[in-house]
Amino acid sequence: QVQLVESGGGLVQAGGSLRLSCAASGSIFRFNTMGWYRQAPGKQRELVADITRGGTTNYADSVKGRFTISRDNAKNTVYLQMNNLKPEDTAVYYCNCNANVKPWSSSRDYWGQGTQVTVSS
Repeated sequence: QVQLVESGGGLVQAGGSLRLSCAASGSIFRFNTMGWYRQAPGKQRELVADITRGGTTNYADSVKGRFTISRDNAKNTVYLQMNNLKPEDTAVYYCNCNANVKPWSSSRDYWGQGTQVTVSS
């Protein structure tokens, strides 16, 4: 029903930047909040940032001032601009999307396959 295709991960030195993209597709009535989560080895998955359809953003304290989330509703795409990256940002980053398949259906969450971000010191 919904496919989330992520891109933009990779290896970068501390202080560098990366931009993640996630394009959502499928037979969906409406895409609601979209966001990014991350999971480091041995740790639980955590919210990095999310953004509502209207553009309200929410960030984890650890990334405030360094990461910026944005979205293009016409393209059903969410972006995460990551600046001043630190080794502790190393993790698999997952795109998340909350969507309604039909106007009358309850919304549910969908996940991307994940993209690796590695920050070297």
